[in-house]
Amino acid sequence: MGEGSVDRSEGFGERLLGGLLDRARLLPPQLIAPLIAEGVARIGGREVSILLQDYAQELLVPLPGRKLHVSQPEPVFDSPAGRAFLRAAAVEVPQAHGVRMYLPLLDGSDQVGVMAVTMDALDDDDRRLLGRLASLVADILVTKNAYTDQFFLARRREPMSVSAEIQWGLLPPLTMSVPQVELAGILEPAYRVAGDSFDYALNDNILHMAVIDAMGHDLDAAVMATVAIGAYRHARRVFISLAEKYAFMDEAISRQFGADHFVTAQLMHVNVATGEMELVNAGHPAPLLIRDGQVVQQLESATTLPVGFGGEAPRVREHTLQRGDRVLCYTDGIIEERTEGGEPFGEERLIGCVNRLGQDPSEGVRADLRRLSHTLKKERGGRTSDDATLFMIEWRGGAADHLAVLD
Repeated sequence: MGEGSVDRSEGFGERLLGGLLDRARLLPPQLIAPLIAEGVARIGGREVSILLQDYAQELLVPLPGRKLHVSQPEPVFDSPAGRAFLRAAAVEVPQAHGVRMYLPLLDGSDQVGVMAVTMDALDDDDRRLLGRLASLVADILVTKNAYTDQFFLARRREPMSVSAEIQWGLLPPLTMSVPQVELAGILEPAYRVAGDSFDYALNDNILHMAVIDAMGHDLDAAVMATVAIGAYRHARRVFISLAEKYAFMDEAISRQFGADHFVTAQLMHVNVATGEMELVNAGHPAPLLIRDGQVVQQLESATTLPVGFGGEAPRVREHTLQRGDRVLCYTDGIIEERTEGGEPFGEERLIGCVNRLGQDPSEGVRADLRRLSHTLKKERGGRTSDDATLFMIEWRGGAADHLAVLD
């Protein structure tokens, strides 16, 4: 190696990443930023920024910290950082004195944010090392997130209600992507949401999903939603069928809150290997089946009473998805919001927005759902007076066994 050159070999990368991992394990959260900046400097990088997604999913906001470069927030749409974030792929922007590189921070497939770094020049060794470093940074941020409020506070752009605080603490990661299926969810209004929530788990080949809307507003709705999701998770981990999950949630809400309280819900199973789907719809608008970017039908199911009313065993509707099909679930806050003219937004306007966006090339479920959310918000005049949830899955099929085999 010549004098002043930087070793970017596989061996150097292993030592660098191993050293960072060993030190991060013991570091308090406030020292993570200088550790990351030091690691990037070892590769020859400078002006390191960590950008985190805000709760409204509109901006990537800089994480403050010693040795980090803190600039203005960048929009999720129409910015290099946003492109890296939405596409889960590195973006390189040439500059007068080097290259600004934006790397997605992915915890598994969940999007944590973006790491930005300026390099004098880039080669494949740099790209490989920086990509692996970004993966490690994402894992460190997610791990340390449980021990500090620093990352939560950086993501907030306005005050958050107590009910929203509860709901955000309840949610699983907003996105998940594996070879057979991809999903994403959005809650509105981000800083005041109360009764809406969603949950999911991929157990073997079965994707379990639930979207709920607890009656009422503010803290009472958040508490009811917490009980409903807790009961759903317990049932999911003990029982098997959708009917049993529904019955367990129904009993939990009824016993805790009485007969005059209820939660509307959609419960689903999707076999990610075959595309077979089971659906129980307990008081929600029917999900939309999207094929080739266009809504082809509403997935109606037999009437089932909302959770908490002590109804009979639900009727489970079965559907078979084709590869590339998407299913969009939404709560009534989307379609019952008023337009600027005073009319309910309605299902027809929702379907029209989905179809118009479907005419553009897809950038993946996470990016397309965000575009849909922002489009709907604009169509409604920027108003979200009630809780509103969008939850989308895309079924791709196939197998992932090859990923468990090392080259």
